[in-house]
Amino acid sequence: MNLTDRFQNLRGEAKPDPGKPQAADVFKPKPAATTLGRKHEEQAAGSAASATAALEMPAVASIASEALNALKERATQTLFERLGSRLTDSALEDEELHQFVRDELKAVVDEEQVPLSGPERQRLIRDIIHDVLGHGPIQRFLDDPSITEVMVNRYDQVYVERQGRIFPTDTKFSSDESLRRVIDRIVSKVGRRIDESSPLVDARLADGSRVNAIIPPLAVNGPALTIRKFGRDALTVHDLVSLGSLSPEMAELLNACVVARMNIIVSGGTGTGKTTLLNVLSGFIPPEDRIVTIEDAVELQLQQDHVIRLESRPQNIEGKGEVSIRDLVRNSLRMRPDRIVVGEVRGGECLDMLQAMNTGHDGSISTVHANSPRDAIARLETLVLMAGMDLPLRAVREQLASAVNLIVHITRMRDGSRRVTHVTEVQGMEGDTVTLQDAFVFDYSAGLDANGRFLGKPVPTGVRPRFTERFAELGIEISPAVFGASLPGVAPARGR
Repeated sequence: MNLTDRFQNLRGEAKPDPGKPQAADVFKPKPAATTLGRKHEEQAAGSAASATAALEMPAVASIASEALNALKERATQTLFERLGSRLTDSALEDEELHQFVRDELKAVVDEEQVPLSGPERQRLIRDIIHDVLGHGPIQRFLDDPSITEVMVNRYDQVYVERQGRIFPTDTKFSSDESLRRVIDRIVSKVGRRIDESSPLVDARLADGSRVNAIIPPLAVNGPALTIRKFGRDALTVHDLVSLGSLSPEMAELLNACVVARMNIIVSGGTGTGKTTLLNVLSGFIPPEDRIVTIEDAVELQLQQDHVIRLESRPQNIEGKGEVSIRDLVRNSLRMRPDRIVVGEVRGGECLDMLQAMNTGHDGSISTVHANSPRDAIARLETLVLMAGMDLPLRAVREQLASAVNLIVHITRMRDGSRRVTHVTEVQGMEGDTVTLQDAFVFDYSAGLDANGRFLGKPVPTGVRPRFTERFAELGIEISPAVFGASLPGVAPARGR
C-alpha cells in the first residue's frame, strides 16, 4: 500500500474493500457500558491521531525543504544575473566583493517576499554566498579540519575522507551546472582553464590544497571534482612521530641525512602522504641554503626564507605556451640552487634530476609513485627511458645508483593510518642490479588492537648504512642506538 492509500484509509476516505476491515470501522466509537470501555475508545482515537501525524510530518518537512531549495535556486540565479562580470573583476578586493554580494543578496531575498524564520534566512544567505563566492555545498567539508579529502563523483554524489577512511555524505549540488560553476571558479583563480577542448585540469586552492577536475565528454556521468586538502598548519616531524608515522630514531636518521646533503627519494602510493613527508624533510634543510622548488601545482609549504617556487604551465587554447617540469628542472640549474626539490617526477624530467644530483646539486629531494623501494628503482628507470635518449639500461642503473642515496617509503595501512615502512640505502651496483639495504622496516608482527589499528612500529634492522661514514666526515653526530646497535639479539638484514 502506498503513502496516499494509507492517508486515505486513516481518514476514512478510501473505497470500501469487502474483504478487509475499514479504518472507519476500526476507529469508530462503539457503545460502552463502563468507564474502562470509554478509556479504550479514547486510547484508540489517540493512536489514530498519532499515526496520522507521524505519516504527515515527513511529508510536510520534505515539501518545506523542496520549497526552500527552489527559493535558493531562484535567488542564486537572480544574483548571478545582477552581479555579471563583477564576480571576475580583479580590481575588486575580496572584502569589497563579499560586501557587495551580501548587499545584493539581501535585496534579492527581500524581493522574494517569502516568510522565513531567522535560522532559515541565515542558512539561505550562507548557502547562496557559498555558491557564488565559495565552493557550494562542499564548503563546509573544506572548512572541517578533520576531513582530508573531498570527492565529488557527480553532482548528487559526494564522498569525504576522514582519518584515512572514506565515507558517503548526503550533500549534493543542485545540478551539473552548479558543480561546473564551482570548478570554473577554482581553476580561473590559478590561471587554468577547463572546457570541452581541455576537459581535465590540475589546480590548487589558495591554501595549497590539490584539485583535480574532469568534465564531459571524458567524464561520462557529469563533472567530477577531487580536492585533497592541506592542513592550515604544516605538519612537523614531531607531529609525525606523535601520530606513529615515524619513530624518533628514524626521524634522527632522516634529519642527519638531509643535513649531510644526501639525495633522497620519497616513494609511496596515491594518498599515502608523500608530499607531507617531503614537507617534513625539507624542514631539516639549513636556513642558509638556497632552495628551488618545482611542482605541477604549488603544494609544498617550506618554512625557510630563501626559497624560489616554480610551477609548470599547461598549453593555452592554441596549443602553445606549455612549460613542463623538465623545462623548469633544466632552468633551475642556472639559478644557483643549493637544493632542488621536485614535487613529483613522472616523466622525462627524471633524467635531468638525476644528472643534477650527479653534477654538484646534491641534497636534492623528490617523490615518485611506487609500491616498495625496489619498485621505486624500477619506476625511476622507466621514467629516465621516457626522456627519449635511448640510453642503455646499465647506464641508466649506474646513474641511479650514483645519484640516489636514500629511499623513504610510506604506506597507507588498512586502518587508514600512514606509516613509513622502509628507510632504504641505495648501496651501488652488483653486476647489472642496483643493490638496496634496509636500515628500518615496519614490524607487522605486533598485530592489531581492538579497533583494528596496527600496533607495530618501524624498527631498525641492525645494519649501519655505509653513508654514516659521511656523517663522521662532516662532524654530524648520531646515536648508535638509532641502528639498534644497543639492542641485543637484532639480526643484521641482508642486502637485496
